[in-house]
Amino acid sequence: KDILADNPKIMFILLLIILNVVMASFAQRYAIATIYYLPFCILPVIMRAFYDTRLALFTHLVTTLIIALLVPDRFEFVFIQIVAGIAAIFSIVNMSRRAQIFISAFIIFAAYCLAFGAMALIQDAGLQEFSTSHFAAFAVSSALVLTAYPLIFVFERSFGFVSDVTLMELSDTNSPLLRELASKAPGTFQHSLQVADLAEEVIRQIGGNVLLVRTGALYHDIGKTDMPVYFIENQSTAYNPHEELDFEESASIIISHVIKGIEKAKKHRVPDAVIDFIRTHHGTTTTGFFFRQYKISYPEGTATERDFQYPGPIPFSKETAVLMMADSVEASARTLKRYDAETIDRHVESIIDSLAEQNQFVNSDITFRDITVIKKILKKKLTNIYHGRVEYPKG
Repeated sequence: KDILADNPKIMFILLLIILNVVMASFAQRYAIATIYYLPFCILPVIMRAFYDTRLALFTHLVTTLIIALLVPDRFEFVFIQIVAGIAAIFSIVNMSRRAQIFISAFIIFAAYCLAFGAMALIQDAGLQEFSTSHFAAFAVSSALVLTAYPLIFVFERSFGFVSDVTLMELSDTNSPLLRELASKAPGTFQHSLQVADLAEEVIRQIGGNVLLVRTGALYHDIGKTDMPVYFIENQSTAYNPHEELDFEESASIIISHVIKGIEKAKKHRVPDAVIDFIRTHHGTTTTGFFFRQYKISYPEGTATERDFQYPGPIPFSKETAVLMMADSVEASARTLKRYDAETIDRHVESIIDSLAEQNQFVNSDITFRDITVIKKILKKKLTNIYHGRVEYPKG
């Protein structure tokens, strides 16, 4: 449903299908020795880099059936391509490792050979049907699958997608933006690491893109590097610069880290899929502390809640919603006076229920069941993080 509503994604899938059909048509027209020289498995490999297994398999099946109309020995072609395509899809366990594409190419070659051998036995032709030309064709086709790696980067730039390879590179803490965050705002950096661990564990349990949510969590607060001392996690002394500002100015500085984060990410060409986490991690919530202090100090003041509100948008995916919860819970947990199970339980319930009451999750693909599971995981993780140390007997 999400893909059908997204024109670039539809165009991308159609482009891959058309390119494969044109390639097969060209081969038939100019009588290339065998159709198996063509790297049809490059389609499921590229699809799997951006989408899930089901869509990659469906696209490969549709493409194979269309091409089968153009070639002789249709049943043989369909059988061999489906076997090789399935092998290609399930061999892409982790595209974030550069060696994975070479492993996949070898698995595809083995699948081609096994499928062709099985087909020969089914047709009572025997393995003598397996000639050097077939072996060479499968080897060339499998080797050409290696071109999927650079093509993935081309499609990322052309369609604004993000692959696991890019996410892995971005999530490296030695990347420029994360090094800057660790250097200028060490407290924020440690907070981001904690949030990344929490969000990653949640997405593993409820389903979603684990690498995307981890990367988004690492980058969500990069806007704090410009004025780190104005954020409490970076205040190593008793000095608090907010004491010299009025409440509206303080709120404006806190809110500005979202805009500055987006600008900084765009400057460093961070993909939009990651920038979305910066945009949405506070949604349309307010800087509650400063708003409450303002109302207490100036009960007749003209400023409204909107003056203390983040610009949004609210989270619009499961991953961005999970990040908002993990970020809110982890940041506020640092202010707790006690860290026993009961206190953490109440804290997690209160924070997430408050976000839900503010309609922060209405645009995200998240259910009440998901929220229940998320609360359970966050409670367990926070209890493990903040549990008291065992006091060993003296002497």
